[in-house]
Amino acid sequence: MSHLPWIISVAEADRLLAEESSHAALADVRWYLDGRSGCDAYASGHLPGAAFVDLDTVLAAPATAKSGRHPLPSMDTFAAGMEAAGFTESTTVIAYDDASGASASRLVWLLRATGHRAALLDGGLQAWTAAHGEHELATGSDDVVAAPAGSFHRTPVNPEWLADMDDAVEAGRSGAPLIDSRAPARYRGETEPMDAWAGHIPGAANVFHAGNIGPEGEFLPQAAIRERFTAAGVDENTTPIVYCGSGVTACHNLVAMEAAGLHGRLYPGSWSQYSALTPAPDTNSA
Repeated sequence: MSHLPWIISVAEADRLLAEESSHAALADVRWYLDGRSGCDAYASGHLPGAAFVDLDTVLAAPATAKSGRHPLPSMDTFAAGMEAAGFTESTTVIAYDDASGASASRLVWLLRATGHRAALLDGGLQAWTAAHGEHELATGSDDVVAAPAGSFHRTPVNPEWLADMDDAVEAGRSGAPLIDSRAPARYRGETEPMDAWAGHIPGAANVFHAGNIGPEGEFLPQAAIRERFTAAGVDENTTPIVYCGSGVTACHNLVAMEAAGLHGRLYPGSWSQYSALTPAPDTNSA
């Protein structure tokens, strides 16, 4: 089977979808931090034939006080969600959203980390609409035919692609590359809209995931992406641990890195777990 880039253009996606042998299918992974419904957005207009994949219920397990906001799903839950979307072991999944891959990257990373074929649609919904026209979008709920139970294998996430809180803390302590994917103001501790306290894991470097995207809403050239991570101490000989608020937009950085020839590990609990389990620094101490 031919090599599949981590990030593909609309033209490349169109070609794969037209080739029966590619077994390609679309996944709409829109999700909003402000609580808007990705499912409602999907119903209002989506790429023809796309299945909606819910980040909160398919790509994450229920949050607990100690897990962080988006722990990884069980493989039974993940596989059942893929089958409900019509995906089998042989499907090449092309994922998109309307935020330059900020949420769809979570699905791409999970599929790749479990040995499946997946790619992120560069520019997402906006790029597809620019190429084909808004009038070509489908509305309502597509009649997605679920795949048979068991047709998507319950393969665990490759443990070499994962890190836990202890790993992240040790990386920061030892000077190994540790990447914080959140907005600079959250990294600096100036604001924290979601989690227990503001700041970052000691030793982490800030590489804001949105910086991977150019002014047209598509990913920067590979050389520019490599330059961003090189400045944070990442190269072909390092395997940085990457985190964000809850393990979602960290996947955006991981997908960008893979596209640029770099590899990292996801800390799924991310800042939401670390800040819940670690006391805030005492800023009043001498």
